[in-house]
Amino acid sequence: IEFMEQGCRDLGIDLTPAQLADLCRYYQELSKWGKKMNLVAKASMEETLTTHFLDSLTLLPHLPQGVFRFMDVGTGAGFPGLVLKVVCPEMQLTLVEPRAKRVSFLRHIIRSLGLDDVRVVVERLASDDPDQLERLGFFDFLTSRALANLESFLPLVEPYCTEGGQVICMKGPRAQEEYEVWFASQLQSLLRLVATPQYILPHTGQSRQLMIFEKK
Repeated sequence: IEFMEQGCRDLGIDLTPAQLADLCRYYQELSKWGKKMNLVAKASMEETLTTHFLDSLTLLPHLPQGVFRFMDVGTGAGFPGLVLKVVCPEMQLTLVEPRAKRVSFLRHIIRSLGLDDVRVVVERLASDDPDQLERLGFFDFLTSRALANLESFLPLVEPYCTEGGQVICMKGPRAQEEYEVWFASQLQSLLRLVATPQYILPHTGQSRQLMIFEKK
């Protein structure tokens, strides 16, 4: 808990003791399940907490208080969606994850932490499937940590983003390069880049950039 607390402090994020305890329980379950299946890359406790949990929390300052609809596409072991749900309990969360083993783990964490209003969608997202669009609905915020480059990801999620909603892309050092490729190819897009906050991850010194797009 002390390690997470210090990391949050370095990022300027303030969590309650109960939220920190839940995130540590999440980590313990992740490492227990990780012995049986490949959920995240093998790493030390400090590295896993930093590159998965603290990295997920970098979205927190860009989310509102209260109720909002949030979709995490290709969530894997629940990053960033389930981490954010722990600290934003009123969020209406949809996790999209087609791989059955990871879905079992997600449902286990949701039960273990007693999280409400979380929907797990066991399929791949499609931008041209009207049935899926009708079933899943529209979202105020959409994200993905490692799914694809901007050129592939933004057209995929744009139909699911409500007007005035935001797509938050979690990127590393090549963010600008990706943006230029997308910008050149997506002249019809309703998404506009509105912010590019940058972070240095505590303990590792790795740089992270969020690219926040708004649907006009």
